[in-house]
Amino acid sequence: MPRLPPPAKLPLAVRKNIRDDWESKKDDLEKQLSEVLGTAWTVDIDPAAIWPYHGDGWAKESVGSCLAAYVEGAIFQLKYFKQYQGDAGVAEVNGICSAHVLQMDLDEHEKYSYCGAEVRDRKLVILFREGCLGTNVDQALEPSASLSRALNEAEPAEGSTTKMSYLARQGVREEYDPKIDEVRAKIAKLLQREDIKLDPGFEAVCARLEAESKRPGTDLRDDWQRSLGNIAHSYFDGAAYTLEYLKFGEDDMMREALNEELAKGVVALRVVDELQNGSYCDCVVEDGTLYLQAKPTTWGVNTGQACEKLADLL
Repeated sequence: MPRLPPPAKLPLAVRKNIRDDWESKKDDLEKQLSEVLGTAWTVDIDPAAIWPYHGDGWAKESVGSCLAAYVEGAIFQLKYFKQYQGDAGVAEVNGICSAHVLQMDLDEHEKYSYCGAEVRDRKLVILFREGCLGTNVDQALEPSASLSRALNEAEPAEGSTTKMSYLARQGVREEYDPKIDEVRAKIAKLLQREDIKLDPGFEAVCARLEAESKRPGTDLRDDWQRSLGNIAHSYFDGAAYTLEYLKFGEDDMMREALNEELAKGVVALRVVDELQNGSYCDCVVEDGTLYLQAKPTTWGVNTGQACEKLADLL
């Protein structure tokens, strides 16, 4: 729909509501928002620009109350987000939305059913659907849906060197980082060498999967970004299990043969166009590195099988 212009003058009752229920609360709302996100944020919402979309809903007479409810809902959702994502999640919000401004605008492209969010010019924007102003006001920044979508569609923080999406970074943070040291230690113990390193190659893997996701008719799994960390962990964990199952920890000859091949002491993960000795995933030894690999369309499938033919390579 074409944007509606703000009125030359709002009705008296509406102006009074804005004064009493918006302007009187705005400073406190900014304070609460800043406290949640750990740095100074401002709220930049023009009631007169929002009011024309009231659609005879409660915002028609009480747009000030309506806007306050949206911001209160946003603060509630950000508190919930912080509870589960911690300081790292807050840093993502502050970095991606580096202007540290909360705004509100019409959902021109109808991205959401009622309300949602996007990042625009490094500002976090609450969106409302045409005809839905005042509906589900506390859900605009719901973390697992609209907020994560907004952060994922935005560019990484200014100065960041990563090209990984927000959901991919979140998946690594939650499902890979806290658990991978235990897997590395297990592999190091089985091979009796403390110099073992695990290289997930996240940037390259993400780039390859991102390219595949844009190919028409691809069979790439839909959740590849969110599940990146969990799947990477499962490949390495599967390798550890296979090394144990094949008794590399007990058989000196097998262990020495593998260690001779692993001159660099690296077990790495990568996505390739074709596999050499597996249907879903496999492994190869190249240049002193053991690579666990899968095709884009078999990424995350039967991850424990990557090293099942490892002994045949030695």
